[in-house]
Amino acid sequence: MTSVMKTALTIAGSDSIGGAGIQTDIKAMASLGVHATTVITAVTAQNTFEVSEVFPIPEDIIQAQLDAVLKDCDIGAVKTGMLYSEKTVKVVADTLEDHDVPLVIDPVMIATVGDSLSTEGLSKALRKYLLPMCELVTPNRHEAEVLSGMKIRNEDDAMLACELIGKEGSSVLLKGGHMDTKNIIDYLYLSSEFTIMRNPRLNKAGHGSGCTLSSYITANLSKGLDLVNSVLKSRELIQKAISTQYAIGKGEVVVNSMVYDNSDAVRFGVLDTLDTVSAELIEIIPHRLVPKNGINIAFAIPDAAGPEDVAGIDGGLTVHNGLIVKNGQAKFGAADHLSYIVLEAMNSNPAVRSVANISSNGHILDIMEEVGLSVIRSERRGSDWKTTIKNVIEGNGGVVPDVIYDTDQKNGTTLKVLGRTPKDVLSKIESVLE
Repeated sequence: MTSVMKTALTIAGSDSIGGAGIQTDIKAMASLGVHATTVITAVTAQNTFEVSEVFPIPEDIIQAQLDAVLKDCDIGAVKTGMLYSEKTVKVVADTLEDHDVPLVIDPVMIATVGDSLSTEGLSKALRKYLLPMCELVTPNRHEAEVLSGMKIRNEDDAMLACELIGKEGSSVLLKGGHMDTKNIIDYLYLSSEFTIMRNPRLNKAGHGSGCTLSSYITANLSKGLDLVNSVLKSRELIQKAISTQYAIGKGEVVVNSMVYDNSDAVRFGVLDTLDTVSAELIEIIPHRLVPKNGINIAFAIPDAAGPEDVAGIDGGLTVHNGLIVKNGQAKFGAADHLSYIVLEAMNSNPAVRSVANISSNGHILDIMEEVGLSVIRSERRGSDWKTTIKNVIEGNGGVVPDVIYDTDQKNGTTLKVLGRTPKDVLSKIESVLE
């Protein structure tokens, strides 16, 4: 079966030198295992020392690109870069308001070489149309001053600017590269709280640093990471991208947006496996085995420390109009109570990293025992899942069973089928359907 590739959308300008804009967005997202779809807003003639021409794409062509991508692809997250004009902002906002997908805004106004990449009215349009609907906006110092309407001279100013920019509800990542500080200090403003990140100041960040960082964040969001983890992981990666930047011309060096994060590949593999197995499960599972609240499948990374390291299907699998449907993509933190079952199982056997819940309707328990699966009965009686599973495993001589029969369910008894991987869990479920 063909695997499911995580997909994101970048709406930005084309950079003929290939160091920023659409070109670097594609490379940055690909380095994290995400397919980048594109909507080009402007074609620029630029190199490492100047922008000589800007040709804005007509609004009807921008609209056509948006429609073509969005009607065909399951987009996990969207980022905007160079939008150039108020008219383009309006087209993008009007289209995206009908799509419930995380939106990251990189408010591009000036190129690294110092030339303008926007027309008058852009900042006002961003504030009016896009900031109220975005998940995150990622301004540098100059962009933050324009969006907030104030000068930023110190940390207090930076934090106030974030509050002003995010007053409509969006989160703000104020990048500290243009600040006059010994270390780079970035400010993440989320839900009225600040996360402050400090990193060593390297050589001056070259062409494409802002595009690369926002692309990393967007790719991570599309893969199911929450906003804070998306930003933190992306910030670590942009440090590597800047430290390995390279020269291709006579002016600014180019940030290495193709830096690969090996640790991230593991998380992507977990999400990819879950998406694939959930599609296979839909094909084989009978309706009678779908609990009232739906089926979910959990899969943890090796050495998972908490629920944030356990992925599940966002919204699970439920019966709708006679069909079993998948309500969302694989996402870390979406496994709900199943994450606690997996984590406790891993404490006894680190190889057991997956679990799925199915209904106990029919004679399925008898069939499970007939095919040789070990089934342990559990009565939670108000206990939390961690305590319950710990007691089950201890009562089974420290061995993680294949199936836990849970009798303390408001919506009917369910079976928790455990295995090393989702494919292992799927094979156990298949064995009782034959």
